[in-house]
Amino acid sequence: MSELAIRAENIGKRYRLGTGAIRYPTLRDAVSERFQSLRKLGAPREEEILWALRGLSFDVHQGQVIGIVGRNGAGKSTLLKILSRVTEPTEGTAVIRGRVGSLLEVGTGFHPELTGRENIYLNGAILGMKRTEIDRKFDEIVSFAEVEKFIETPVKRYSSGMYLRLAFAVAAHLEPEILIVDEVLAVGDAEFQRKCLGKMSDVASQGRTVLFVSHNMSAILRLTEETLVIDKGKLAMRAPTPQAVDYYLSNGYSQQRERIWEKSEVPTSAHPFRPLMLRVRGSNGTIVDSVRSTEPFTVEMEYSLDAPITGLRVGLYLTSTRGEIVFTTFDTDEPEEYESHTVRPAGHYISRCQIPADLLNEGRFVLGVNASTFRIKRYFQDEQALTFNVDGTGAPGMQWPEPRLGSVRPRLKWHIETVKL
Repeated sequence: MSELAIRAENIGKRYRLGTGAIRYPTLRDAVSERFQSLRKLGAPREEEILWALRGLSFDVHQGQVIGIVGRNGAGKSTLLKILSRVTEPTEGTAVIRGRVGSLLEVGTGFHPELTGRENIYLNGAILGMKRTEIDRKFDEIVSFAEVEKFIETPVKRYSSGMYLRLAFAVAAHLEPEILIVDEVLAVGDAEFQRKCLGKMSDVASQGRTVLFVSHNMSAILRLTEETLVIDKGKLAMRAPTPQAVDYYLSNGYSQQRERIWEKSEVPTSAHPFRPLMLRVRGSNGTIVDSVRSTEPFTVEMEYSLDAPITGLRVGLYLTSTRGEIVFTTFDTDEPEEYESHTVRPAGHYISRCQIPADLLNEGRFVLGVNASTFRIKRYFQDEQALTFNVDGTGAPGMQWPEPRLGSVRPRLKWHIETVKL
């Protein structure tokens, strides 16, 4: 058995809700805090404390490629921040043996005033690399990131795509013994995502340790050997990846029937968008967790806006349980809907999408949601918000008991013609 690369023992991380960033107080702040302290004498109330992680223990051996999955707010990113030494655990210990390269979010560790070149050398120095080692990798990093023309430009002037490409290239190419990646495939075009997956496969094949968080189950299945399922800050399961993915998708982590978002699950960056509920309604209008392939059904996304948003679009991603994308649709795809909802005032909304009959094959499907303004801002995304089943009774070809391959099963018109010779 290889040596341990990571040992986490009873990891816990506690946050106090409602606390802001530390800043220098003014006289008005001091007076205000004094009055607040008089109203809040005693220990913090239980509802003011959030345990993002609690009692989490696991080992990772050198050379293992481990996936980490869980719902939004489960504690995955908090765990990676602890392992990357970005934050300290409230309780427990995390022992990491080896040089850690991490990509937790776009541009983590970059200094905005420094150029791309300077940030590459800065990150290499933080990893403990010698200048000669960084020199050897420099051209490869720049070529992978495709930022040759901008390498002498301060990264604060980079687009989000350029920022991400360079950040991933630095994290993956500076030869860390442990590579930690958090949802890098959520951003970037298809070609860049393909390059990322290829590079992570290369890193894994070189015997280095990889921790990979993603909501993309096909990427998890392709890249990882074992997967940790995190739920509400605790380790719900550790198993070979196919078994862990099936467990995650079928045991309530992608909730069935309807999905209700708690306030703690919605990041502050979503403001002023607030997701409330996602549900599936059958052809008779009732909320269901199973629909018939031969009947239409409706998906409803309920949400509120605390302030007006210009150009908002609310969308659905439909995927198979293995991560294959079936389709993506937005509520302003039709020009007339786009023009009549250019600005959505503050208020309470439901966006409904009707799925036609004779479209989907039998099996289980996953609904993801997205609220964004095109190329400007993504307010909210949950790629595994809800699962539902499709019953194939009466679908085309059911006279044969064989499973029909594919996610769709359209009723297509055929004509058989007898040709006279």
